[in-house]
Amino acid sequence: MLAAGAVIVDDGGRILMVKRGHAPEKGRWSVPGGHVEAGETLAEAAAREVREETGLEAVIGRELWCAIIDYSDAETFEIHDFAATVIGGELRAGDDAEDARWMTADELERAPLVGRLRAHLRAAGIPPSDQVAPKGPI
Repeated sequence: MLAAGAVIVDDGGRILMVKRGHAPEKGRWSVPGGHVEAGETLAEAAAREVREETGLEAVIGRELWCAIIDYSDAETFEIHDFAATVIGGELRAGDDAEDARWMTADELERAPLVGRLRAHLRAAGIPPSDQVAPKGPI
């Protein structure tokens, strides 16, 4: 399965996240994204998924990473995630998203994320390490 998503960080450093409403990984948080439809480019699919899942319009930028994920013996996902910028719309959960919201770095640290998303975000410097509060007593 070919899929595309968007990593969107606002001016305040918050990351746009959606709570998955369906399998795989129902109830976990992810960046907006989903299947690439016939005839779509990866960037077009990422923009469409942002619109469908969050109600926001986005401009898609450079590709941040590609991840290959095996969800079962029969399903392997090739996921391309892109940097993106919101240019309009009103935030609301839609399509197959159970919830959609902007998360601070601290909220993101505590949220149950899909698969290896946390590692991919960290590798891309999202959120910047100076935005995450240290855990526990210092």
